[in-house]
Amino acid sequence: MLTLSKALRVSQPISIAFVGAGGKTTAMFQLARQLGSAILTTTTHLGPWEIDLADCHLQWASGQPLPEIPQMGGVTLVTGPIDAVKNRCSGLDEHQTETLRRLAEHNNLPLLIEADGSRKLPFKAPGEHEPVIPDFVNMVVVVSGLSGFGQPLAEENVHRANQFAALSGLKIGGKVSAAGLAKVLSHAEGGLKNIPAGARRIALLNQADTVEMQAAAGSMDADLLKQYDSVLVASLQDEKIHAVFEPVTGVILAAGEASRYGKPKQLLDFHGEPFVRRVAKTALAAGLSPVVVVTGAYAEEVEAAVKGLDVQIIRNADWQEGQASSIRAGLDPDPHPASPLAGHPAPNSTKNRRIWGRERNVIFLLADQPQVTRHVLDALKSRHAEGLFPIVAPLVADRRGNPVLFDRVTFDELCALQGDVGGRVLFRKYSIEYVPWHDESLLFDVDDEQAYRRLLAWGVED
Repeated sequence: MLTLSKALRVSQPISIAFVGAGGKTTAMFQLARQLGSAILTTTTHLGPWEIDLADCHLQWASGQPLPEIPQMGGVTLVTGPIDAVKNRCSGLDEHQTETLRRLAEHNNLPLLIEADGSRKLPFKAPGEHEPVIPDFVNMVVVVSGLSGFGQPLAEENVHRANQFAALSGLKIGGKVSAAGLAKVLSHAEGGLKNIPAGARRIALLNQADTVEMQAAAGSMDADLLKQYDSVLVASLQDEKIHAVFEPVTGVILAAGEASRYGKPKQLLDFHGEPFVRRVAKTALAAGLSPVVVVTGAYAEEVEAAVKGLDVQIIRNADWQEGQASSIRAGLDPDPHPASPLAGHPAPNSTKNRRIWGRERNVIFLLADQPQVTRHVLDALKSRHAEGLFPIVAPLVADRRGNPVLFDRVTFDELCALQGDVGGRVLFRKYSIEYVPWHDESLLFDVDDEQAYRRLLAWGVED
């Protein structure tokens, strides 16, 4: 079962801020319970009813020493004093939150912070002085409640409706749409407001309690992933995570010499275009980003074949060592300069398994399989989103086909591979999640002229 803690990929110690509307408090306390122990607080205010959700509540006035926590375990809520007039707990100041951060880190506990208010409405736009997110926060979860879809854009449904209208382009009184919400969540003065540089950004689309709501949430993932590290679709009241959409990189392995065939298979014609170009166009059409082409043998010719496409070139100088070297180059690039003929700048090196600055998963595509369609790639991504499985592959006639999706949890092992071996080595360690597929061409290898002619006879599918 996919839990909120797994969906967020929480590792300790960590500081997480929750902002937005439609389930912040539920998300924060649910995560705390799943983690077993956590310190919770607010930088703005909390309703007194939230006190009952904690195992221990401490009131800490600004300028006073931190009260002693009776037992460092369970769910401990630390707030400012209760304001009897406003009937709410006040928030902590900057010095207090920093003190809690040090305490949490010392005890290897997560610190969870509610950083704005929403008046229990499903949608909101930030106020002038919110959200109040400490600079040390590692992750910001921006929550929206999908129960507001189709409802009038008005104060009874949207906190700060006029501001929401300005950010979304929707009209006051009109229905709130998925496209409008996506604009607000992606706006620098909306969902992205005050998020610290370097913090992971998570869009949590809560209250996806119907198939229609889940479909509406799924329609937003491509736009939101331009700004967010992941998009969660959930029904938190039922503790269900329906999907976790994350960026997926496409790495095209095109460095081989094709010694058995006798000439570069990457450049064979497939209905009017080179194999490698066809594969790259399919990866782009499926929304893989970035699309990386790893070249080696015939580097200049292969790079010229994908010129003009929005791809990154990584030239693998060690291609003769075997496929493992191309896998390492595609995941953890330290590239040699790309050919000027290719017209594609090589990206800067990363050494943190993040692939050009963002945590991603990867689909490895073979340059000699132009018959692979975007539908296969879409199916692999969708299945991975349902459970964050380590490895997802198509299953054709009880046989594993290509391409294969690898979750980021496998990257260290992939980058440790040596010799002429591929990702199949990891199949002994990780269970494979299979996607049944009824296209036997995914099992097809072009190893000689007869096989090439058979492939061409298969036809073309867009």
